[in-house]
Amino acid sequence: MPELPKEMQALRYSKPEVFSVVTVPLPKLRDNDVLIKVKACGVCGTDLHIHEGEFIAKFPLIPGHETVGVVAAIGPKVKGFTVGERVVADNSELCEECFYCRRGELLLCENFNAHGVTMDGGFAEYCAYPAAKVFKIHNLSDVDATLLEPASCAAHGLDKISPKMGSSVLMFGAGPTGLVLAQMLRQNGGCKVVVAAPQGIKMDLARKLGAGDEYIELSRSNPEVQFQKIKDENPYGFDIVVEATGSPKILEDAINYVRRGGKLVVYGVYSAAARVSWPPSKIFGDEITILGSFSETYMFPAAIDYLDSGKVKVEGIVNKTFKLDQWAECLESMKNKSAIKAAIVFDD
Repeated sequence: MPELPKEMQALRYSKPEVFSVVTVPLPKLRDNDVLIKVKACGVCGTDLHIHEGEFIAKFPLIPGHETVGVVAAIGPKVKGFTVGERVVADNSELCEECFYCRRGELLLCENFNAHGVTMDGGFAEYCAYPAAKVFKIHNLSDVDATLLEPASCAAHGLDKISPKMGSSVLMFGAGPTGLVLAQMLRQNGGCKVVVAAPQGIKMDLARKLGAGDEYIELSRSNPEVQFQKIKDENPYGFDIVVEATGSPKILEDAINYVRRGGKLVVYGVYSAAARVSWPPSKIFGDEITILGSFSETYMFPAAIDYLDSGKVKVEGIVNKTFKLDQWAECLESMKNKSAIKAAIVFDD
């Protein structure tokens, strides 16, 4: 194996909202680890929550949970990888010993850890992952491959939803993972997928990618007219309503678009303080299923199959790239929504 440097550059938070680019030692390689030289690492809305100290984040922390790169070194017990191969990493590490893991419900692990959230992640020149969580890629560019982690979450959401053939779907939001999930729903039982989101670059991209069958552009100042139009044109509602904006207000209203016997999917990332109010009589009388979809386990192979093959299209979702020392600028692009999705990229 080629000789590796002893130190690397990384973006490190000492506590919420306090960050700097620092020089740190390379990650220590465990026996079953793969060391990845990072080429790109995606930035998503979750990183804004982590910046503010939410979403189970633990500090000090090197963020970044959507890592793409090449194999730089392998632990002594690793098989099936060679230095230089292009790979993507599943960020989760689970204990496999707690109450939920022993029931086979790994995503509910009481000791759930994730690179870039509770463990150091990919906003660094190198990051180490268990070989079982590293997957080879071939066709996607480094930047587009940062969508594989969000796509694996979408694949998990699809499994949770289990759409029936001929389902009608309403997707609130046109963010990166919502655009991927909408495409997966169209290809897996969604006969009619309606994407509803504010006018702008995200909806333009939704059309370009073919994320839906219909598109409802919501006015940013007075969306009530469009909301009413959705109800008028779909008097029975939808079999599946996905709230992917992270807005508690929209989530609270979303139940009013669910068909009797339908499903409401809580898919966005919300502030820990957010609350909604639903009438139990409606949930009871209409037999509405409300389900959450958080992260994923074992869905990277499916995500790679869909994205690396081009069946789910992601080109253009990452429309802003930044270097490590441009993190403040990157954060601002996410906050002001000029970035559909951003990525941190590294030179060779």
